[in-house]
Amino acid sequence: MGSKKGKKYRKAAESIDRDTLYGLEEALESVHSSEALGFDESVDLAINLGVDPKHADQMVRGAIVLPHGTGKSIRILVFARGDKEKEAEAAGADYVGGEELAKKIQTEGWMDFDRVIATPDMMSVVGRLGKVLGPRGLMPNPKLGTVTMDVGTAVSEQKAGKVEYRVDKAGIIQVSIGKKSFETSKLLANAHAIVDAVMKAKPAAAKGTYLKKVSVSSTMGPGIRIDPVSATTRAA
Repeated sequence: MGSKKGKKYRKAAESIDRDTLYGLEEALESVHSSEALGFDESVDLAINLGVDPKHADQMVRGAIVLPHGTGKSIRILVFARGDKEKEAEAAGADYVGGEELAKKIQTEGWMDFDRVIATPDMMSVVGRLGKVLGPRGLMPNPKLGTVTMDVGTAVSEQKAGKVEYRVDKAGIIQVSIGKKSFETSKLLANAHAIVDAVMKAKPAAAKGTYLKKVSVSSTMGPGIRIDPVSATTRAA
């Protein structure tokens, strides 16, 4: 038996027709107007793609700065030295250092950060943390802009609401597009930015329908199915 859903969840679910595909804006308005809980819930967009992630040429992955951020406070760790260390600190990095921070992660299990950025010359140090950072999706990657000499810009983008998206084994991408307290127009702009990025990242090897299913939900709310066409169409 599954766990019982709360009264507020059931009430929200009753207002949603499971057999209906809603327009993106309509779905976001429904999430935005549902009864508030005791905290500001995250709003997540789930996209089911027609790809087989087991094949490297069908992997969909990238990063984008959302127009209105995520509403989350991001703690950033930067591996850098010298002038780049000062640049990262000036941009607002929460932790900056080198060997000593790597040792702290390895020996103390320290993980009080949400993103890791590194200059290329520090990757020999960061590489030793692969078994710790990799499974958590925290390993710096040049393709995502987290291995760079321009650490100031990288830190600023992460603080502004840069999100990473990556298709999982089931062919699904799930990304936070903001908080429930956001105006619907801001959630809509963020959602369109993600969908646009995912569409542009379509692998040449992907066959058939690429954007198969789209849904949106708040942290404690039910998923609302969205018409994929509306997710790729902006109002005039």
